[in-house]
Amino acid sequence: MSHCSGFSDPASFTEDGPEVDEEATQEDLEYKLKGFIDLTLDKSAKTRQAALESLKSAFSSKILYEFIMERRMTLTDSIERCIKKGKSEELCAAAGLACLLCVQMGSGIESEEIFKTLGPVLKKIVSDGTASIQARQACATCLGICCFIVTDDITELYSTMECLESVFTKAYPRDRDTNGVSSTPSTVLHISALLAWTLLLTICPMNEVKKKIEMHLHKLPSMLSCDDVNMRIAAGETLALLFELARETDADFFYEDMELLTEKLRALATDGNKHRAKVDKRKQRSVFRDVLRAVEERDFPTETVKFGPERMYIDCWVKKQTYDTFKEILGSGMQYHLQSNDFLRNVFELGPPVMLDAATLKTMKISRFERHLYNSAAFKARTKARSKCRDKRADVGEFF
Repeated sequence: MSHCSGFSDPASFTEDGPEVDEEATQEDLEYKLKGFIDLTLDKSAKTRQAALESLKSAFSSKILYEFIMERRMTLTDSIERCIKKGKSEELCAAAGLACLLCVQMGSGIESEEIFKTLGPVLKKIVSDGTASIQARQACATCLGICCFIVTDDITELYSTMECLESVFTKAYPRDRDTNGVSSTPSTVLHISALLAWTLLLTICPMNEVKKKIEMHLHKLPSMLSCDDVNMRIAAGETLALLFELARETDADFFYEDMELLTEKLRALATDGNKHRAKVDKRKQRSVFRDVLRAVEERDFPTETVKFGPERMYIDCWVKKQTYDTFKEILGSGMQYHLQSNDFLRNVFELGPPVMLDAATLKTMKISRFERHLYNSAAFKARTKARSKCRDKRADVGEFF
């Protein structure tokens, strides 16, 4: 474990400090990463897991294409071994690293080779009822993301979607169940499989999209009654996306149970059930207001994502689903990858990376002292505003 605790975010090496030799910094980073790759073969499960997590941190915060290209087979072998033999937490870390490995490599022959090795292993675990829920969940997510990145083979795409369908359709209520869906320990797995399947649906040919819509659109609304708020939200967002795709394939698309569905969506968008947590209700209402608008009015509230000097507009459910998926695995590194990762820029149609000279970067960067002044001023203004509110409450209390 002590070997793996020294990793720090390479993006922070030069912040607000004296200029450093970038080549030396890169060499130092690569030296550490080589050590972590070696430690993925260690006898200790804790050491292997810590090494996997450290590699994940590096892969999400830096573009390391050339370094990885030289070691992709070694990395793939290590990930495969950890997925096959590791326990739940190690397996989850290895599956997360597999996603990031494909994100780094982008869509190409090298990524296809990685997926050919890992795909069958991931499918086996996703379908294995004896494996832990967390392991199956991580493998379902990994399977969806890696397939999205690398697959030009339509047969492989359909096969992966069928594997994911076999999992999340177990959450559909049986014909005899009319009281909605109760959450179970498997619910988190069903959510991950559904979201991974929805991501792959966005790259399907239109004739296949029509088949999937006919198969699932009348069943998905049953999930809106699930006890689990995350399942309700996943089902709602998937429905919005299906309606968006259905209307793209057929401008006159008609859904028979529209009145019943909008009634359900409106109830969730205004849900005030006292037995539900406030945070869950707030989150649910926010999502379902947007879902209701999508289904009823064909409208999508555009979001703006800022990264560096650039802006990206998320203006449809397909784009939102794709952005949310990659943000989940890249975390705080999402902005950096949007700026520099050719594959992601291609997915979101951003064109080649914008090249900035040192002078432009310097003018964009705020010094630590300026940040301190800004935060100090904001803190004072906030305190002042809250003091006024407290005074009003005190006056009201005295009055009564």
